[in-house]
Amino acid sequence: MAWLDRHINLEANAGRPTGASLDRMRSIVHVLGDPHRAYPSIHLTGTNGKGSVARMTTALLQASGLTVGTYTSPHLERINERMSRNLEPVDDDELADAIAAVAAIEPIIDGPPSHFEILTAAAFHWFADVAVDVAVLEVGLLGRYDCTNVVDAPVSVLTRVAADHTDRSEGWRRAIAEEKVGIVKPGSTFVLGETDPELRDIFDAAPAETMWVRDADFAVESNQVAVGGRLLDLRTPGGRYTDLFLPLHGAHQGDNAVVALTAVEGFFGRPLDEDVVTGAFATVTVPGRLEPVAHAPSVLLDAAHNPDGAESLTAALAESFTVVGSRYLVVGLLAQQDTEEMLQALGAPGFDLVVVCTPPGSPRARPAADVARVAESLGCSVEVVPEPVEAVARAVALADEEDLVVVAGSIYVVGAVRAAYSRTAEAMVRAKEAAEAEDELGF
Repeated sequence: MAWLDRHINLEANAGRPTGASLDRMRSIVHVLGDPHRAYPSIHLTGTNGKGSVARMTTALLQASGLTVGTYTSPHLERINERMSRNLEPVDDDELADAIAAVAAIEPIIDGPPSHFEILTAAAFHWFADVAVDVAVLEVGLLGRYDCTNVVDAPVSVLTRVAADHTDRSEGWRRAIAEEKVGIVKPGSTFVLGETDPELRDIFDAAPAETMWVRDADFAVESNQVAVGGRLLDLRTPGGRYTDLFLPLHGAHQGDNAVVALTAVEGFFGRPLDEDVVTGAFATVTVPGRLEPVAHAPSVLLDAAHNPDGAESLTAALAESFTVVGSRYLVVGLLAQQDTEEMLQALGAPGFDLVVVCTPPGSPRARPAADVARVAESLGCSVEVVPEPVEAVARAVALADEEDLVVVAGSIYVVGAVRAAYSRTAEAMVRAKEAAEAEDELGF
């Protein structure tokens, strides 16, 4: 990890690529023996929804009998989360070996690789080493020049195009769409979740052999709130799947589900058995996305970090989380985010109290005091508690049992809070096991 951290981390420092070439990444994987060619891939891009679609796609492939490697970014708590086998994160020793394989070739490639290039190459190497049947790969940024784009995936997915990593200059939506569609390879199947008609000519020009478009070739026919999630009827190019329970909150997860199902149909070239789909969707979890981590008061984590994601969170809260008592928002933002736009999208003026913190571990963090000033200008009641875990502790201390605490605005904030709750849960399990052991021994 010390060696890895000596390499430029674009996620943490710049949030955007520094060049427009895949030459170095191609060199890295070539020297490693092209491990990314040892298995087929499903390649995912889009402003929002990639992580959820990746986990749903993985669940469907695994339920179909395949061993699946999944590569996602960024991580919430530990870097190991980024590469998994059947959704089990790589362990420390295997991760060390995979990174060491890239470190060994650094002297013979053209210039030092970036942090993300190293992790991507390590994931390709590990997937080949553990002999996965298929890899589900999430683009880190945009698509065309993302280092995951050295793969020739038989199925490419674009979830949707929205504002993130853009200055919103004129034509930004078309510019983003053009970069994202760059992952589509000749002869492939392209699953398109974006429905903006003004972008359609860009997608029509993609070199795919087959393009399946949301609301034309696949669609959500019914998307209802159910206890603990959603009840869905989905139509795909292969048929209809009805009464599917998805244990995730938010109508947008139904949209993600039909994209994932269509992608897997494209991979197999046939419809899936409905029992397989039912069983797979029933197992899906998406950490950090409308994830409850505590009750009485309820604490809900959501890694919404752009306006589109924030609006989805707000809609889900209104639909599925009716609160008898008060609502508290714990929020931290990064410098590139439009503070007022994000607070409005999160529905901050509708919360009883906004507790503002600063995202940890990022040089791009916006100071809590700056966010607080904007929140106050919107009429919010505000407290500033700079550290995320302490900010949540403050909200929980103020809340009654029937209240709701929502944590959002930055993956860094949600990750820190989730890690704290994980440590508490693990400590409680250890204490219970120790007590049970003492009872068995008669103490």
